[in-house]
Formats: sequence, C-alpha cells, structure tokens
Amino acid sequence: MYKILIIEDDSALSEIMKKHIESWNYDVKCIRNFQNIIPEFTEFDPHLVLLDIMLPFFNGYHWCTELRKISNIPIVFVSSASDNMNIVMAMNMGGDDFIAKPVEPSVMIAKIQAILRRTYNMTDKTPVLEHKGAILNLNDTTLLYQDSKIELTKNEFRILQTLLENKGKVVSRDTLMTKLWQIDCYVEENTLTVNVTRLRRKLESAGLTDFIKTKIGYGYIIEL
Repeated sequence: MYKILIIEDDSALSEIMKKHIESWNYDVKCIRNFQNIIPEFTEFDPHLVLLDIMLPFFNGYHWCTELRKISNIPIVFVSSASDNMNIVMAMNMGGDDFIAKPVEPSVMIAKIQAILRRTYNMTDKTPVLEHKGAILNLNDTTLLYQDSKIELTKNEFRILQTLLENKGKVVSRDTLMTKLWQIDCYVEENTLTVNVTRLRRKLESAGLTDFIKTKIGYGYIIEL
C-alpha cells in the first residue's frame, strides 16, 4: 500500500484530503508538528508528499529543500498561491507537480496515481535513519545535521547505524564488534573504543553533544 504524507496546516482541509485519498486505498498521514516535520516524515516513510506553501514557522519551499537533502520521493505542492511565479518556483525548488486550491478531489487523485505509477516503476526511495534532527543516509554513508554534512568512515557508519537501529536500547560492545567483524576483519576491543571516540568528536563538532552515551559495563546507547 502506498503511503501519502499531507503537510497542510488547515486541519479541516487536511482531514478532507486524507479521507478522500484513503477511499482509494492509500495509507495517509497528516503532519501535526510544523516546527520540524522531518521526524514524522522519516518515521512514516511516505511514497509521496502533498505540501502546502504557506505554513507556520517555515514555508513549503523551505521544507521541500530540506526533504530533497534526504529523499527523492515525489513532492506535490498544494496551494492557493497558484500564479505562474509560485508554480515555477515550486518546480525549481524540487517539486514534481502543483495542485491549485480549492482542491478538486478527482484532479488530486489523478495526479497522485500518475506520479506514483511513473515514479515507482523507475526509482527507489533513499533509505535513511533519523533521530533528533540527525539524518543518516544509508546509501552514501553520510550524516546530515542542520547545515552540516558529516563524512563517516566505514566503521563509524556501521557503529552509528547499529545504534540508530536500536535507539532506546543498550547495544553491547560485543554486538558492535561482531557487526564490524562480519564485514572486515576481527576488531579488538580497544579499536572499537577508538572508533567510538572519533565518531563522538565528529558528532560534537557538528553540535550533536552526548548523542552516544556509554553504559559502563554494558555498551552504548542513543537515548530516545
């Protein structure tokens, strides 16, 4: 089932859109936290986004730019600002299509179906892991946080990936060493400590202080 994310601050309109799209057997979610949509976006992992231009805190152009840093999924702007300048700007910012308000349900569904059919016959989504604004791209092994793009070594990436996949849980040192050992060669315990220390320094230099915490005698944890 395809998943559609609606980023629209008019709650009445977003619920109408949601119910109509759901009637076509799509899984639909409406964003509620407009100050930071990225956590809800990554958790829901949608196939397509319907994005309003006029939003609280940051406008749709801002969020289109932010989403394009981590994903190539289709983004369809939905706005009453449907003059040529806004339509051209929406496309130039990374949008795939534009739906004018008031929304005509049949037009909306037709565009959603056409874009989904076109997109998922040709491309796959970029897999990411996100926590507290930090986004780990599993394709290019980089970490994005605010305006910083952090380059990671293979071992740093594997450590961070394992911790993010188990966030809220303590990951033992043995588990982390096994994760590295399965792919490369045997990793001594001291080598793991060195890798975690270097990773922490990179995170701290980007503003992610205390992102990875040590549980003495057990291992490491990224807390919820």
